[in-house]
Amino acid sequence: MRLSDRRAPASQSLVLWLAVPILLSMSPWEVDARAAADADGLEVKTESGGGIRATAHPLFPAKPEVIQALLADYAHWPDLFEVQMRVAELNIHEGVATIDLRIDHPVMPGERRLVTESRILPSGGLVTDLKGGDFKRYHRVWKLQPAGEGDHTRAEFELIVELDSLVPNWVVAMVTRQELATHFRIVKQKALEHSKR
Repeated sequence: MRLSDRRAPASQSLVLWLAVPILLSMSPWEVDARAAADADGLEVKTESGGGIRATAHPLFPAKPEVIQALLADYAHWPDLFEVQMRVAELNIHEGVATIDLRIDHPVMPGERRLVTESRILPSGGLVTDLKGGDFKRYHRVWKLQPAGEGDHTRAEFELIVELDSLVPNWVVAMVTRQELATHFRIVKQKALEHSKR
């Protein structure tokens, strides 16, 4: 028996160990999240070189300035996500925000570190790139445009992420789709609350 023959069952066990809790954790609201993700044009695909790429064009019920303020409120980023995370450090210097996030995720055992730099785009939106931590790649872009009578925002969203982990890309893609649908829902709720003030 070759060593590679013994590794196959071990790697299959690891995949099952990671995937089964994720599949079991999907709640009935997942159906609603999928419908919302479809309405937002959310697509999440694995990349041939590793990692995943997600794109979407969500419509938010508030002006671009409100969405911009929510996305650039770096100290409160954890409030925009359902996954547990905290801001360990935040520095803003000459328009560049360096954010050190600590993420506690069931797919990634232990606390993971994500250090990014974010800049506000002159045309409206935000670009965030990897600076360090437990990720191989991280690039996120939000582009914001007024929609309707100017009281809504149409966003173009792109995320490229690759974990420094044994978690298979297809699992990361599945989880990312669910989490982005929830993220968009939370941003929409907060946008609606802010626009009513």
